[in-house]
Parts: sequence; C-alpha cells; structure tokens
Amino acid sequence: MNLGLIGAGLVLGIAAVGSAIGIGIAGQSVIGAWKKCYIANKPAPMTLLAFGGAPLTQTFYGYILGFIFMMPAAADNPNKGPLYLAIGLASGLAMAFSAISQGRAGAAGADATGETGKGFVNYMMIVGICETVAIFAMVLSMISL
Repeated sequence: MNLGLIGAGLVLGIAAVGSAIGIGIAGQSVIGAWKKCYIANKPAPMTLLAFGGAPLTQTFYGYILGFIFMMPAAADNPNKGPLYLAIGLASGLAMAFSAISQGRAGAAGADATGETGKGFVNYMMIVGICETVAIFAMVLSMISL
C-alpha cells in the first residue's frame, strides 16, 4: 500500500468537503438575500452568486496538488509515503477550513450586499483573503514535494 497515493486522494477529498460546507453556508445567505430583494420588489443582484460559488475553488486546488503533483511524486517515491500522506492531510485540512471560512465571509457579504446594494468589492476582498490561505497551502505543499 502506497501511503503517498492515499495522501493524494485525501487532499482532494478533504478540500472538496470543505468546499461543499462553505458553498452551503454562503449559498443559504445568497438565497436569503435574493428573497429579501424579491419581497422588496427590487431586482436580485446576480453578483451575489460570486459569494456562493467562491468556496468551490478549494476543490480545484486539492485536485491540482493531489493528482498533478502528489500522485506522480508518490508513485515514483513510495518510500516517502508517510511524508506525502502528512502533506495531503495537512493541505487538505487547510484548504477545507479556508473554504469554510470563505463561505462564512461570503454569507455575510451576500447578506450585506443584498440589503444595501453597496460594498460588493469590499466584501469580496475579505472572501479573497480567505482564499489566500488555500493558495498558500497548495503552493507551499508543492514546494515541499
């Protein structure tokens, strides 16, 4: 059993779970903000969809790290399996928590934008800062391979 290949799969799986949770959190607020707009007979801003979909990117990062970088490295170096397993777990968790935090920030941004019609760019900057954690986890993990 090659533990490195397991690590490559886990980084994607864990990141995807975080994405799903983050999308669920932000998505609920996006739908609620649209509902408030409809009740007030205001147009529902489609830009709010950006808040709901932002946590999906962590799944892509998990895929890039796991299957494009870790899988070939683990297949070539099965003796480093525990190292790759640890990298996969740690990176997957970092990406998952980044996505969950991004979902929470996106939920607040969607609610505020839907209510006031203002501040979209400001709120999206915070969502982007949450994204940066996942990018750092992916890049630093790739360097360590």
